[in-house]
Amino acid sequence: MAAHPSHEPAPQRPDVRLLLLPLPEFTLLPFGGFLDKLRFSADDADRSRQRHCAWTLLGIDAQPVTSSSGVRVEIDATPADVDWRAFDYLVVFGSRTVEKSMALAGAYAPVLRAASRHGLPLVAIDNACFLLARAGLLRGHEVALHWRHVAEFRSAFPRIAVRGELIYCFDRDRITCAGGTAAIDMAVELLARHCGRARACKGLADMLVDEPRHPAHPLRSMEGDPRLGRHLSRAIALMRSALGEPMGIPELARRIGIGRRHLDRLFQERFGVSAHEHWTRMRLEHAQWRVQHSHHSLASIAGEVGLASAASLGRLMRQHLGQSPGALRAQRAAPSSP
Repeated sequence: MAAHPSHEPAPQRPDVRLLLLPLPEFTLLPFGGFLDKLRFSADDADRSRQRHCAWTLLGIDAQPVTSSSGVRVEIDATPADVDWRAFDYLVVFGSRTVEKSMALAGAYAPVLRAASRHGLPLVAIDNACFLLARAGLLRGHEVALHWRHVAEFRSAFPRIAVRGELIYCFDRDRITCAGGTAAIDMAVELLARHCGRARACKGLADMLVDEPRHPAHPLRSMEGDPRLGRHLSRAIALMRSALGEPMGIPELARRIGIGRRHLDRLFQERFGVSAHEHWTRMRLEHAQWRVQHSHHSLASIAGEVGLASAASLGRLMRQHLGQSPGALRAQRAAPSSP
């Protein structure tokens, strides 16, 4: 018996197709924000069909991948299953720590290189750019990354240009994103290039997002307490973004547009210390966090905060914190008492 002709429209080819690769212990915020932006733009109304854009969850193997918060996601395909020609991008979501992401290079670099050989642009979200850099896939490119990782990245990969003022960066066939909610802004820009601006922005109101941010959007939360006043807020923002730069207080004051004495007076009145002392404390806070949460050498961490050597770092830590870097590491390594 002859079949009746179907009145269903033929499936359309999506405008953009993405492979999503969450690393073990990936963070949920950028992953969920990016994925939900795809979902809203993928279909008309709120039907969640993958019509205008489509995505596949890729894993190094078929096992579920567990996020840093313990939530697990199922994998759709492994590298052996993938026809690279069927996709337009490979999007990598960074692990919980920089060390974890870089430690995965041995297992994941072949997958990234295979995608690159087949012409897929690589997208690195949060600290996934450390993985791409370790795999040699960021040479000659500029990267955007989380402000907390800028000094560390520059120390580890000094030949790769960092755009610390950007929340995401499109540089030819490499796209990098600082993570967090910036993954939504980056997703809008990516979708706009394939689906048009109107579809790319679809669903933002449902996500309670006012509008997509420009890549150079200045974070108000980075400017400190607005009650500090314009000059102090700007000084603290510059100090935070230039922890490892060989910049002195006179140059800092010049960039703000006031004299050094004026700047020191503002810090003394508000914090009871000079601008130099405040900046030293910020650098030591960063160094202390890195000593306690990484296995990087003390010389490397010293370089991240603009110090010449591990000895200089140790001297400052003993002077200001009353402990040596080695003692801080030993406390982290010691088992907790029952």
